Amino acid sequence: MGKLVQRQKIRYRIRKKVAGTAVKPRLAVYRSNADIYAQLIDDDNGVTLVAASSRDKDIAAQKITKIEKSKLVGASVATKAIALGLSACVFDRGGNLYHGRVKSVADGAREGGLQF
Repeated sequence: MGKLVQRQKIRYRIRKKVAGTAVKPRLAVYRSNADIYAQLIDDDNGVTLVAASSRDKDIAAQKITKIEKSKLVGASVATKAIALGLSACVFDRGGNLYHGRVKSVADGAREGGLQF
């Protein structure tokens, strides 16, 4: 079984338990080799409420490590969410280990004021 297939199975297993609502959206993290993306999703209505990524101009312009960029992405999502009046969310690691860049997005979001 390939690595992608295994990750997809893990994603489905996580999504069975984790769903976002309008009050408490799901913080979904997608990690590619070069970049990292995070979005707050209301699964009831199927809409993305807030999104941020390491490709945003203010984050991409900085010459820092990918882990540090990930932390900035988490903080960016948190500030946008709080501007919308959201303070709580559920974390969806997207089949990746809660480690490294995925963990630093979570840390950045927590420091930005999101609770999960």
